[in-house]
Amino acid sequence: MDDRKYRQRGYQDSGPRDSRGPSSDRPDRLVGAPKGRGAERNRDEVFRCKSCGEKAAPDFPADATCRKCGVSLHACVQCRHFDTASPNQCRKPIPTAFVSKTKGNNCDLFEPLVVLDLKGKTALETPDQARSAFDKLFGKR
Repeated sequence: MDDRKYRQRGYQDSGPRDSRGPSSDRPDRLVGAPKGRGAERNRDEVFRCKSCGEKAAPDFPADATCRKCGVSLHACVQCRHFDTASPNQCRKPIPTAFVSKTKGNNCDLFEPLVVLDLKGKTALETPDQARSAFDKLFGKR
């Protein structure tokens, strides 16, 4: 008799491990292929202000501010290397840490955080448009 507590197939078996299991019919994902929501790339890549979400062009000067809320766009929180779990909250090795991550700085390693536009073109711009879409969907009583 086997002295293992769990006798199902795969538990402590030797050999290469496959996370999908032996019965998976899916083909292997290509290296570098997108996964999840970005698998169908029918969305635009945009830069959005972390404070208010306003779209901005990703090639802005170092002294640029958001046209909606006025915060500096050339700041650590707007950078693609910003990571709160990393040393100095940056994935790149920086010589000195910036005290305020939300205020503008002159970091040479700054790259704007460009993301997929998940709102797309379906976002309604005014409350009246939202109300008319609601009335069209459910019918005005």
